[in-house]
Amino acid sequence: MAQIQAVLFIYLLVGIVCHKTELVKGTARQSFTNFLLYVSLPCMVFQSFDIAFTWDTLRQGALSFAIAMLTALAALVFGKIVYRPFAQSERCIMEYGTLVNNAGFVGLPIVESAYGQAGLFLGSLFIIPNRIMMWSAGISLFTDAPLKQRVKSVMLNPGIIAVGLGLLRMIFHPPLPAPATKALSAFGSMAAPLGMVVIGMILAEIDIRGLVEPKAFILVAVRQIVFPLAVLAVLRLLGVDELTTRISVVITGMPIGSTTAILADKYNANAAFASKCVFISTVTSLVTIPVLTLFL
Repeated sequence: MAQIQAVLFIYLLVGIVCHKTELVKGTARQSFTNFLLYVSLPCMVFQSFDIAFTWDTLRQGALSFAIAMLTALAALVFGKIVYRPFAQSERCIMEYGTLVNNAGFVGLPIVESAYGQAGLFLGSLFIIPNRIMMWSAGISLFTDAPLKQRVKSVMLNPGIIAVGLGLLRMIFHPPLPAPATKALSAFGSMAAPLGMVVIGMILAEIDIRGLVEPKAFILVAVRQIVFPLAVLAVLRLLGVDELTTRISVVITGMPIGSTTAILADKYNANAAFASKCVFISTVTSLVTIPVLTLFL
């Protein structure tokens, strides 16, 4: 866990240095954000569906998927109620941060190292609702456009298109040319470092004395403590098997997704506040995740 988080902070530091030294001009940040949202992240999403299924394994994973979907829906409703007193520019970020976490880049490597291939399989299914929500309900939080326009915007978003194509790929598993597969993997692997570099560039514009954002700790408490402990309590009460319970709790407790700051920057929704939330969430996860494992 420490090694994975250290890599994230190196990416973040690179972004800060690039901005401070003007190696990358501040005006280029929007281009980086667009490339991330329209190329790199969709490739990562599409590649995450490259999983071989049989009907037996599909039945085994159905429970994991159902738990993740119910958790995501609970997060969406919870955010709408709890964060209502916040200003709009902060409320959408708090709601999105509660809904979407960094399960793909941080969660899956931890799950694989701790629980092996069986854990990785369940974890890969568990993050699918997270991906779907990221590009559907998540996007809608950042725009006040009419419902029809928001639905159209969401459905035509490269991310949700990648989810649809990924689901087809998961079900039918068509063979893709080797060069295409390698290119998709390469572009997808850029998402994590590029996302943190952009966040670093945003943080570079903030006075270091202002990095600690008290409101971010509310989001951290909800995302990384309240939700995973609630999932643990419910699954133990229902008698869900131990492996599924552990995977569900660990992934639910991951820090908020870096896309929180990326989308805030894209839709002019207080990117500085969002970047502080990502930074604080990533730092505090070094403590909250090991603590969570004590309950498993």
